[in-house]
Amino acid sequence: MTYLGESAALLTSLCWSLNSVCFTVAGRRVGSAAVNLGRLLMAWVILVLVHLVVYGSLFPLHAGSARLGWLGMSGFIGFALADAVLFEAFVLIGARLAMLLMTLSPIFSALLAWLFLGQNLSLPKVAAMVVTLGGIAWVVWGGGEHEDHPHLWRGILLGIGGALGQSVGLIFSKFGLAGGFPPISANLIRVTAGVAALLLYFGVTGRLRGILGAMRDGRATAFIGLGAVTGPVLGVVLSLIAIAKAPMGVAATLMSLSPVILLPVSHFVFREKVGGHAILGTLLALAGAAALFFV
Repeated sequence: MTYLGESAALLTSLCWSLNSVCFTVAGRRVGSAAVNLGRLLMAWVILVLVHLVVYGSLFPLHAGSARLGWLGMSGFIGFALADAVLFEAFVLIGARLAMLLMTLSPIFSALLAWLFLGQNLSLPKVAAMVVTLGGIAWVVWGGGEHEDHPHLWRGILLGIGGALGQSVGLIFSKFGLAGGFPPISANLIRVTAGVAALLLYFGVTGRLRGILGAMRDGRATAFIGLGAVTGPVLGVVLSLIAIAKAPMGVAATLMSLSPVILLPVSHFVFREKVGGHAILGTLLALAGAAALFFV
C-alpha cells in the first residue's frame, strides 16, 4: 500500500517550514504586505514558465469554467482572505497564539470533508489526529508566561478565521482537482486568483506603488524568491497532491507539522530557547503523525 498523499503532506510541512523562515527574514526588512504580494508575483511567474515547459501552454484555459471557478475561489480564499486575517492575527496576538489557532485547520478540514465529500475517518485515525494536534498545541503554546493582549478576542477570531479559510480553500481545491486535473495547472489557477485579488486590493487602497517599491531591497527579494519556490510553488503543489491522494483530515494534520519542524530552526537560527516541554511535545506530535500511516 502506497502513501503518496501522506508523503506529499509531510513534504509540504517541510517546504512551508523553510518558506516561513524566508518570509520571516524578508518581512523584518520590508514588511509583511510586500512579502505577501511579492511571493505570489514570483510564484506566478515561476508557475507560468513551468506550465509552459511541462504542458506547452502559459495557462490551462482548457480547464473549463466550473473547474476555473472552484480553483479560483480556492486561491482567493486561501491566498488572499485566509492569509490576510492570519497576518492580522499575528499582529494582534503574536505568532505563538495565532499558530496554535491554526492547528484547528485539520479539524475543520475533517468536518468539511465529512459534510461535503462523504469521507469517513476511523476511530484510530481520529485518535492519532488528536495526539498530533495535542503535541503541536503543546509545542506552540508552551514556554513563557501568557501576555495580556488588548485585542485578544479579535485576534482569536481572526486566527480561527485563518484556520477555517485554509480548510475551505482545501475543499474548493478538492472539487477543482476532480477527474485527475494536474496539480501544477490547479496551483497556477489558484495563484493567479490570489495575485489578482491582492493587486486589486492594494491598487484600490493606493498602497501598490509603495509595496512594489520595497522590492528594491535585494536581500529581502532573494529570501522572498526562495520562499516563493518552497511555498506557493512547490509546497502548494505538494499540498494539492496530498489532498487528492489522502483523506482530507489526515492530509491537513500532517501538513500542520510545520511548527514542530521549526523547533530546531528557532533554536539554532533565531536563538530562541527550546525547553523540555517543547521537546516532549515534538515527540508526541511526531508519534501521532507516524501513527496515521499504520492505523
